[in-house]
Amino acid sequence: MIQLSNVSKVVTSGLEQLTILHSLDLSIPRGQFVSVIGPSGSGKSTLLGLIAGLDAPTSGSVSLAGHDITKMGEDELAELRGRLVGFIFQSFHLIPSLTAYENILVPMEIMGVSKAGERAQVLLDEVGLRERGHHYPSQLSGGEQQRVAIARAFANEPEILLADEPTGNLDTNNGAHIFDLLINLNRVYNTTLLLVTHDHHLANKADRKISLSGGRIVEDREMGSREQGVGNREWGVGNGESGVEELTSLSPTPHSPLPTPNSQLPTPHLIEEAR
Repeated sequence: MIQLSNVSKVVTSGLEQLTILHSLDLSIPRGQFVSVIGPSGSGKSTLLGLIAGLDAPTSGSVSLAGHDITKMGEDELAELRGRLVGFIFQSFHLIPSLTAYENILVPMEIMGVSKAGERAQVLLDEVGLRERGHHYPSQLSGGEQQRVAIARAFANEPEILLADEPTGNLDTNNGAHIFDLLINLNRVYNTTLLLVTHDHHLANKADRKISLSGGRIVEDREMGSREQGVGNREWGVGNGESGVEELTSLSPTPHSPLPTPNSQLPTPHLIEEAR
């Protein structure tokens, strides 16, 4: 699913060449949950940016689902990202002028997804925000905003989900709920999940943990979390305080029929309104 071959990243800093990532090889199969951990400046976010195609390596190749993205032009790369990759950021990056429901619709409108409104409502339900779809980001808590961001990231059913410190701006309780939600969606959709974090406790719950230091992989270890369960629970978040519904009963097919979205939430021309 994700293949890096002899990838390095070197940047110019003043008169010097600074190596952010030394030559590395990495292979991540479909459906695996991989945590990437390391101190600040170790190259974690750079690695994520190279895999996402947001930056180009100095040497080597990056392939996603068999497509060598280092050989693609920007338009071709953007189209591939829209189909294959979902992003979750530490700072949410929701569009403030759009409701939660509308934020989830944006990537589907860009890709021309049919029945996007129904799909957005399904995703709101899955992240436990059925009654909050008409609220704007400023009316939501940090944990709720991140759950909207997660739903948006899953809107186009990406095969790969990249999460850069998704719990970094949240308190411990909300961070745990977000982490559990990510794991459950990873299991239900069989999405390849690559999570960058500073939290060793969370990193140890992944199927596999990669440790970076000085731009090099210093540890790459299988954790066995899929067989042992995640934390104290194997699947559903199941915490009433979080408002997140258990996902154990969800079909792996994400288009399970649900009621049409509330009539108060019509599908607008979102891209024009956001400008």
